[in-house]
Order: sequence, then C-alpha cells, then structure tokens
Amino acid sequence: MVQIHPVQTLPVDSGVREVKSSPYVTTEQESFTIWMRSLVCHSKGCTVYDSKGNLIYRVDNYDSKSCGEVYLMDLYREVLFEFQQSFGLFKSCEGCNSNGTRFRLRKNFKISPRGSSSSYKAVMESSKDDQQSCYKILNHRSVFIIEDGSGRLMAEVKKKQSNVNGLDFGEDVLTMVVEPQVDHSFIMGIVIAYGLLKCKL
Repeated sequence: MVQIHPVQTLPVDSGVREVKSSPYVTTEQESFTIWMRSLVCHSKGCTVYDSKGNLIYRVDNYDSKSCGEVYLMDLYREVLFEFQQSFGLFKSCEGCNSNGTRFRLRKNFKISPRGSSSSYKAVMESSKDDQQSCYKILNHRSVFIIEDGSGRLMAEVKKKQSNVNGLDFGEDVLTMVVEPQVDHSFIMGIVIAYGLLKCKL
C-alpha cells in the first residue's frame, strides 16, 4: 500500500494529549492530508492527518445512500460537526456544532466569469449573536479554494502530489492547506459538506 502520510509513533502521555489540547486556529499556514476512505470497513467517510502524520479528524458514514446524519469527529471520536442534507429543488447540506454555530452550503447558480469553474456558497450563523458570515467555494477542475465574504483566501484543496517521480497517490488522496488565523475544524466542516453534496462521502 502506498504511504500517504509520515509514520510517527506518539507516546500515549505526551503526543496524543498535545493533539487533543491543540487549538484549531494557529498563526502559521497548516497542511493536511485528506484520505477519502473511512477507517471502518464497509463504510464511507474520510480520514485527515496533519503534516506530521497525526490523525486529526475522521468521518464515518454508515448510510449507504449518504443521506442520513454524518459526523465530523476528532481523534477521540468527539463530534465537532453534525451534517444533515436537504433534498429538493435546491439541494443543500447543513452543518452545526455544540457551540451553536451552524452553516448551510448550497450551489451558487450565478453565472461565473471564470469559465468552466463552479462555485458553492456557505452561510454561517451563530445562534449566540445571530451574526451571519458568508463563505464561497470556487471549484476549477481538481482544485477548489475557500474564500470568505471579502474574497480572502482561507484554504485550498487539491490532489496530493508525490515527491517521488512516477508515484501516484490516486484521486482519493487530497492536500488541504489552511491559511493562518483560520479555524481548520470549520474549514474541514465545509469540505465535508461539499463532499456530501458531490456524493463523494
């Protein structure tokens, strides 16, 4: 099997606790590897590793039709976001967490000046202060980027490239680069919602 992330042995009393206690927002750009496979056999989902090879997020989708509730979890299976799809004239996916933060992702039907690219719009609302923020996914071929309402780049997701000539990780191994001062758990939530709408999870 092709190794998609570095192998690193972590002491139970140090490294693992650091992962659990580490914030989701840092001052540096961060890179993650998304493997569009579940750790659970015969189920859909994905597994996310950081640049050191530590397991950070996981998604296990036991619904073969991918229409039930789906959960984004951390290393300890603590639910960070819960997702529910809506089917109708305009298909959408809603994500929410225990802090009252929720967002809805749907396809943007406005004509884009960027040729063959397509876009999705995520509207986030917090029940604490009722403030809304908009985010946008711009998809062009195998690369998509996430921007905030002002057009600031937040993250980029694309097929993972190997440093070894001729080695191909396949279509289900992706690289996600998150910009500084951006909550990567929220970015991961948008990526999961996008994957559900694209029937990739």
